[in-house]
Amino acid sequence: MLICPVRGCRQPLTRQDRRYFCPSGHSFDVARSGYVNLLQPQDRRSKSPGDTPEAVAARRRLQDRGITRPLLSAMEALLPLGPSDSLLDAGCGEGFYLGNRQGESGCTGHGVDISIPAIDAAARRYADCEWVVANADRAIPYGEGSFTAVQSITARMNAPEFFRVLQPGGRLLVAIPAPEDLIELRGAGKDRVERTIDTFAGSFRLEQTQRVTTTAQLDAAGIQDVLHAIYRPLQNEAPRAADVTFSLDLLLFLRADF
Repeated sequence: MLICPVRGCRQPLTRQDRRYFCPSGHSFDVARSGYVNLLQPQDRRSKSPGDTPEAVAARRRLQDRGITRPLLSAMEALLPLGPSDSLLDAGCGEGFYLGNRQGESGCTGHGVDISIPAIDAAARRYADCEWVVANADRAIPYGEGSFTAVQSITARMNAPEFFRVLQPGGRLLVAIPAPEDLIELRGAGKDRVERTIDTFAGSFRLEQTQRVTTTAQLDAAGIQDVLHAIYRPLQNEAPRAADVTFSLDLLLFLRADF
């Protein structure tokens, strides 16, 4: 399903041992932890794009506390999967949502993110999924109709590419921060539901929306991890224990095939 990311190529990639190659001779090595880096120089704006190692580690510690398990459970209920499904996580980060969805449903899981530290962490923990470094904002390195489902969890949204890689009748789950998400740390946010629906209008049909909210009691270290994860460090102030709200708006779409 992977395709060559070299400009003007886009031929199928075949894996042999620890490398992928296309008929034109472009090849890409598989890292020791199991991921493949398909990111092209023109697809990055900095030398180390995406989440930093510090942000990745902070998110992993928060996931390991079980804080986001209620959010994951809501996603599983809204978009049930089975062994016959193939799921793409666009902007997968350190792999928590995709890795757990694959492990619990038996689907085939494929994660794409621009951050090498995030993909490396994902590959080390969730070895049964395929992990790829690429810029999904530009192009998703998979062929047309590769997936029965796509999810974008608080990540960028590339409607044309999501449509292209989904099979006819495929499902798309989008999660966006709700207005009260992390309200104790960054104040009330905007309601982004209507704007998100507009983003996918024409290519996708909205099937269902749901707001899921959970509150966690975090110690000072947990608060510091949240701040690292959202790139919002405190200025001249030590973090203190607090109750923190985590809230997402979930939107389930179907690919619109006319």
